[in-house]
Amino acid sequence: MSDKTKYISPFSTRYASAEMQFVFSEQFKFSTWRKLWVALAKAEKELGLPITDEQIAEMSAHVDDINFDVAEKRERQVRHDVMAHVYAFGQQCPLAEPIIHLGATSCYVGDNTDVIILREASQILLQKAVLVEQNLAEFAKKYASMPCLAYTHLQPAQLTTVGKRATLWMNELLMDIENMEYQLSQLKLLGSKGTTGTQASFMELFDGDESKVKALDQLICTEMGFGGAVEVSGQTYSRKVDSYFLGVLSGFAQSALKFANDLRILQSFEEIEEPFEKDQIGSSAMPYKRNPMRCERICALARYVMVDAQNPGFTAGTQWFERTLDDSANKRIAVAEAYLAVDAILNLYANVTKGLVVYEKIIARRVMEKLPFMATENIMMACVKRGGNRQELHEALRVHSHAAAAVVKMEGKPCDLVDRIAADEHFGLSREEILACLNPALYIGRSVSQTEEFLASRIAPLLGRYPEVKVKCEVNV
Repeated sequence: MSDKTKYISPFSTRYASAEMQFVFSEQFKFSTWRKLWVALAKAEKELGLPITDEQIAEMSAHVDDINFDVAEKRERQVRHDVMAHVYAFGQQCPLAEPIIHLGATSCYVGDNTDVIILREASQILLQKAVLVEQNLAEFAKKYASMPCLAYTHLQPAQLTTVGKRATLWMNELLMDIENMEYQLSQLKLLGSKGTTGTQASFMELFDGDESKVKALDQLICTEMGFGGAVEVSGQTYSRKVDSYFLGVLSGFAQSALKFANDLRILQSFEEIEEPFEKDQIGSSAMPYKRNPMRCERICALARYVMVDAQNPGFTAGTQWFERTLDDSANKRIAVAEAYLAVDAILNLYANVTKGLVVYEKIIARRVMEKLPFMATENIMMACVKRGGNRQELHEALRVHSHAAAAVVKMEGKPCDLVDRIAADEHFGLSREEILACLNPALYIGRSVSQTEEFLASRIAPLLGRYPEVKVKCEVNV
């Protein structure tokens, strides 16, 4: 059967990066199993079991050159993936074959590897999220003082600035980054806990010496780059760990969905667009179209992640006593696909934010179309200072505003609110005095200061924690 006649995940062909796919690959998984078997043998030797340096050296020499064909043939025979790989490793390491997997249960390699995968995959996502923050920080700084319409209920409200709006996107992504950093800081290996988590098999190996059994856990953790192992467990690490991490991934998806939806609306307003390449085709039917296809893809993948992230919670809640195996098939799909999807989302997010196109004159025009309405409060206060009646002025402005809006909406004419106010003797303001109130910079509040303070107090420390981002966020299609 050729590849063209089999289902292949779009994450493998269209969306996810090579580095993220590698973390969830068979090569990474089974080479990590072998590293864990080496770590176990080293620790057992150090603690006095009859294991030789030659056996360990033989195992170490075959960590990466996995004889997949042998393992696959053996698994079809014995229906057990761990024992199939123990057998395959033993075929390459005849000296070490008697001591491979000594005292361990399947979850020693399976679960510890899953924890390592969580760590490695999460670190890739952190780096990519930092790239997005770098892009948005540059954008926010550049446009910190550019007034634009702000919205409540998707209706024009008081002004903000283009840069200040970008800090809203940045802040939500920062929350996800800090949540991921926290989860990583709490992440521990399962260690060597045995069949029901009691370490009974290792107590037998070490003749009841609890200090050696405890030391075994720590030696393995040190070898694998962890500060420690979980204190108590059944056969597996708690499946709540998967739920916590996919909760973080759901957060990333939520933040990206918010950004992408905002940008799709802004592109519809013709204010800001995602990058559009020279030869890109927006529509098969309408040659003029510049569709926000990358943001639309972010939205599609984000919805997938937010639903998929519910899987580990159900899995965690249905683990009977010390373990059951109805977690395995679900978690190997749900966890991997969620990480691959968020990897794809962040690739797109970084790509879009690196090339945002801002149409400054459109933004300014739309501000000025609505500014007369937004300036009515300032106009009212100026008139009150001259002795006007606040309540009477408020009512007059309400009537004039609705009448001017009707002219715009019903007749398609320009807004004539300024002329209406100038002609009303209650206000006592000339047209020139009213126009002086229509400076957009007067209506942006602390937008500029808030943007600058946020970049300095929250984003600069983040970027300082990641001085060298080594990943790339490439979009293939």
